[in-house]
Amino acid sequence: MAILKVAHLGNPVLRKIAAKVDPAALAAPDMQRFLDDMVDTMREYDGIGLAAPQVHVSQQIAVIEGRLLGDDPKLPDLARDLLFIVNPVVQVRSERSVAGDEGCLSVPGLRGKVMRAREVDVEAFDRHGRMQRFTATGWFARVIQHEVDHLGGKVYLDRMKDLTTLTYLKEYRHFRDKESDDLDEPMV
Repeated sequence: MAILKVAHLGNPVLRKIAAKVDPAALAAPDMQRFLDDMVDTMREYDGIGLAAPQVHVSQQIAVIEGRLLGDDPKLPDLARDLLFIVNPVVQVRSERSVAGDEGCLSVPGLRGKVMRAREVDVEAFDRHGRMQRFTATGWFARVIQHEVDHLGGKVYLDRMKDLTTLTYLKEYRHFRDKESDDLDEPMV
């Protein structure tokens, strides 16, 4: 496996709408190797998720590290390990939005509060080209929306309504224990 180079904010690949993937192409050895490389890259940089555009491949593919999502009993079984979503379609299930802290491998060293839908329905192919449908809630829904944004040429900064919550990770870690709001939740 290989560690891929992560694109940082300013690289045009992060602002393109990623191309759909032919599900039959997922069976190809070079595609399976690429998916494995995405996992290795995500883990190397301590990410909870990674979208293909973040590694310079403008295709609608993302991977999420399910074991980092916690022990939520509402977490679907398919999300408890590695979850690949290819050509995802996301529908907001609940109009209720919640604020949460997010960071990104493509925007290193920063965190900020982003409003996201609390619950979404997802339809996507897995790494073998099989259709999967599930509902994501809470932290899992936030991670899904964050990764799907990358496939649409967006980063979390585009969703921030209040840039005064933007902070360097070092400062975030230093001051989070001194504040009473919801700073305990893991970050994307």
